[in-house]
Amino acid sequence: MSFGDPNNPYGQPQDQGQGQQPGYGYPQQAPQGVPPQQGYGYPAAPPLSPYGNGGLPGAAMQMPGGVKAARVMLWIMGGLNVIGAIGMIALSSAFSSELEKSAGSSADAETFASLGQGLMIAAAVFSLIIGVIAILLAVKFKSGGNGVRIGAIVYGSVGALFGVFSLPLGLVTLALSVLVIVFVAKSDGSAWFNRNKQQY
Repeated sequence: MSFGDPNNPYGQPQDQGQGQQPGYGYPQQAPQGVPPQQGYGYPAAPPLSPYGNGGLPGAAMQMPGGVKAARVMLWIMGGLNVIGAIGMIALSSAFSSELEKSAGSSADAETFASLGQGLMIAAAVFSLIIGVIAILLAVKFKSGGNGVRIGAIVYGSVGALFGVFSLPLGLVTLALSVLVIVFVAKSDGSAWFNRNKQQY
């Protein structure tokens, strides 16, 4: 092995009138006035998205598991509220007729029966409205924006408040409402509901 061999990578660098060549480990810079060029081969890939679409424009984003769970919980709460509203309407008519039979035909009994029936119907209508709102929010999870996310958080907060006031019967409502708030407020939930803004 001779140091004079031009093909020897370990030999002395030979100056051929081109100036000093950069050694190993030193970045090579383009001469002044020449624009820097990108690396060889394919262009750089777009950044990867945490949801598996590769960051490609137009690729469909997958709904995160927490958001799916919150959607199912809203379906459950909406269904329970609608069933409860139907049950309250049925009970109100039975309550009114039983009260009238037991109290006789006095004016006070009729007033009390109609007041009780009116309160139960009002509670049933309120429960029906709350149930329909939960179902509409659950339907909008697929395509809705940040307004649906805020609506779900507000709905969960109101549900948790009513759950606290109706304990121990409201324990299921309280638990589901808190879970809806947690799953929708997480960072992946925020990314899901703000995905339309990120594409533009």
